Amino acid sequence: MTVTYNDIEDAQKCQSEVIRKTSLTFSETFSDMTGSKVYLKNEFEQKTGSFKIRGAYYKIKSLNADEKKHGVVAASAGNHSQGVAFASSLENIPCTIVMPKNASPAKISATRGYGANVILEGLTYDESWAHAQKISHETGATIIHAFDDYHIISGQGVIGLEILEQLPDVDEIYVPIGGGGLAAGIITAVKEKKPDVKIIGVESNVFPAMKTSVESGELQTIHGGITIADGISVKTPGKLTFDIIKNSIDEIVTVSDADIIKTMFLLMERTKNVIEPAGAIGLAYLLSNKPAPNKKVVPILCGGNVDMYLLGQIVAKGLGNMGRMIRIFVTLKDKPGALKEIVDEISSLSVNIVEVIHDRLSSVVNAGTVGVTLSLETENQEHADRLTAHLSKRDIQFKILS
Repeated sequence: MTVTYNDIEDAQKCQSEVIRKTSLTFSETFSDMTGSKVYLKNEFEQKTGSFKIRGAYYKIKSLNADEKKHGVVAASAGNHSQGVAFASSLENIPCTIVMPKNASPAKISATRGYGANVILEGLTYDESWAHAQKISHETGATIIHAFDDYHIISGQGVIGLEILEQLPDVDEIYVPIGGGGLAAGIITAVKEKKPDVKIIGVESNVFPAMKTSVESGELQTIHGGITIADGISVKTPGKLTFDIIKNSIDEIVTVSDADIIKTMFLLMERTKNVIEPAGAIGLAYLLSNKPAPNKKVVPILCGGNVDMYLLGQIVAKGLGNMGRMIRIFVTLKDKPGALKEIVDEISSLSVNIVEVIHDRLSSVVNAGTVGVTLSLETENQEHADRLTAHLSKRDIQFKILS
């Protein structure tokens, strides 16, 4: 048994009542940057901020009366938890979500806000999943898997149908991959009607679980590492998703955290949309590699749930990576007017001084001098380079801070 095109059509009919048909927007900015004709599929427009509600709603809607009476249970630290909670509230059935104890407080609060009973158990997804299975066994609640489920895959696949309706002559679709539910659904939906459309899966270079599995011909478990794209940090892909993806996907590529951060920053600045790391990864690959000149391409922006503390880091790191924020440490004589002299030199190049920190007391500062850390805003990397060259030419002793 596998997911069919007809299954996805059935999911679309079911979703039409409550799930939004998200927009597909042409981006002149990203088209210019990549050399492709870029159309953004905006799944962050969904009620819960991600595509996950599609599969969760179709799965829960498919339950019979007895199953609904016993409710559902799921394990997740992010978007799946909110999708299941919201879908359960629409069907008015009991919902329990097991989340790791170290899950984001904002995501815990959002999940509770949709009416779920949230249980904090374990420090990893695997530990939370084990507890969810225990609850299912004890209560008879149906487990809603995040990706390895026929209904979940079918629900996510509706995105593929929408893309074909919105852009019939699409050439390539770039799909984030974690466990593979989204990619498996889109492959099934698109390849049935348009087999020549290329489907490119995109993973974090720290968690290339599906890529490793496809290349080896069998499911693999990887240990991974630390990545900003926690939404697709999956150690072992699904068996059902792997069976669909391994024979039909055109390519699986990987992206670094640095490229994801740059893309998230650009999306905020140019489109005024906040996109989570996993949601930005497809566009990040297009921007960093420019693989499809003159082709009509669709990167799926699959979610927009970003922790506010992380968002501040993204802005700071994004500015730094693009050469638009530079921090320098300067040692000056501790005398009146010394700081004004360096400020005048910086201002002469129209560089904006964002922050100034004086240091007279630390051990790295000699008596009679003052250490000054300056955070400076520049137009771009070329402007930053002109600034450092100018300071060097003026015999100003400084060092660039990371």
